[in-house]
Amino acid sequence: MSEIYDDAAFFEEYSKISRSVYGLEGAGEWHQLRPLFPDVAGKAVLDIGCGYGWHCRYAAEMGAKEVLGIDISSCMIAEARRRNAHPCIEYAAVGLETFEYPREKYDLVVSNLVLHYIENLDEVYANIRSALKPGGIFLFNIEHPVFTSGISQQWATDENGRNMYWPVDDYYYPGPRETVFLGKKVIKQHHTLTQILMGLIHTGFSLEAVEEAMPVPETLDMPGMQDEMRRPMMLLVRARRL
Repeated sequence: MSEIYDDAAFFEEYSKISRSVYGLEGAGEWHQLRPLFPDVAGKAVLDIGCGYGWHCRYAAEMGAKEVLGIDISSCMIAEARRRNAHPCIEYAAVGLETFEYPREKYDLVVSNLVLHYIENLDEVYANIRSALKPGGIFLFNIEHPVFTSGISQQWATDENGRNMYWPVDDYYYPGPRETVFLGKKVIKQHHTLTQILMGLIHTGFSLEAVEEAMPVPETLDMPGMQDEMRRPMMLLVRARRL
């Protein structure tokens, strides 16, 4: 995905979305993801697909001893260094599939909205497990299978453009799905719920929390937010290395 996030026009549009402008408080899932963070005081944290580095900065402010944020996009890493520099944070422009995972180094591995770009989740799960200390936490947010299996990830609309329903097709056929994001064609990888969750269990994790992201109640009067109650967009998972 580096060719997309390192595209100047795309990156300019990405810089305008809420989570880019307002950080974690601008991320609709943050009110559910934050309580799932373990205590990181004095701990080592790895953020895979760190983007602007907001979660790295949060971990540092919560007392983490060391934080490494990696992202395949050099533009993202440059922005992370500019916006979220901290003495205990290091950033590196490297993809999560090619990163050389050190053995049993981290207490927490966090991943936000990147795993739906990955074809082989089991391989990533195995790498993350090897990098975690025994009992370490893997916390991630991935696009929900209902969302990724949506046809072009778009609502079906009536003749007046009103959203009628969210069409889902080929749910049990994992693989690439093409959609348009910020005006660019993007390829994501659809995975079933069974693949996402049982893959963790088979790799040697125990599930501690599984949540579907929902809008904050006080935002439901905002334009379009009622529709966000009609289908899930994100899946939040906390798993512990056995």
